[in-house]
Amino acid sequence: MHRRQRGRSPSCMLLPRTFDLSILAANLIRDYPQLYKMYSTKEFTYNRIRQQNRNRLLWVDPTVDGLKTGHTEGGGYSLIATAKRSSAAGERRMLTVVIGTSSDQMRAQESLKLLNWGFQNFDTVKLYDKGQVIATPDVWKGSQSQVPIGFSRDAYVTVPKGMAARMKTVLERKDPLIAPFSENSQVGVLKILVDEKLVAELPVVALEQVNPASFLGRLWDTIRLWFK
Repeated sequence: MHRRQRGRSPSCMLLPRTFDLSILAANLIRDYPQLYKMYSTKEFTYNRIRQQNRNRLLWVDPTVDGLKTGHTEGGGYSLIATAKRSSAAGERRMLTVVIGTSSDQMRAQESLKLLNWGFQNFDTVKLYDKGQVIATPDVWKGSQSQVPIGFSRDAYVTVPKGMAARMKTVLERKDPLIAPFSENSQVGVLKILVDEKLVAELPVVALEQVNPASFLGRLWDTIRLWFK
């Protein structure tokens, strides 16, 4: 979730920037959990110099555990804030990006507003487990006739509160699936719709490596594809 302070840079410049920062932050949290822990450190001393974390939310909200503050003369005060809170469906993490506020106090206030609003107004739904098979489409010119497909990580989607029951998923594959291809190669996308409106797209991958068929097998499938 993103917010900018009025009177600063045009939204056409800020929105791509906030989106890029949210992607970087999400990947940092997911791929480097051992490094992410340090962002919740409130203070430390190095070479007899006491360094304090500039993220005010660490002292205000115990569920906040990161992430990064920033300030430039032209861009104002910014904050990427993250929090993990308990819910009926388990723990949920929310990430917000606020850019261009007038002070460090303002960026903290606006970030906390966004975090509270996000937790109160959105639900996160787990669709599939990592490695769960969602389909077994046909494979052409491969050493096997079918391949299980699914997700390389647990698949979640966030929707407005109360909308989960109205979700619909549509699997779109890159047919025909022609071997060879490796495990985790993308073979399609799962589109999530609410009231026929697209809200998210998740990459669908092959859960197994598929090697090429023999020469005769590839030739036979080439002929079959001509008539498909």
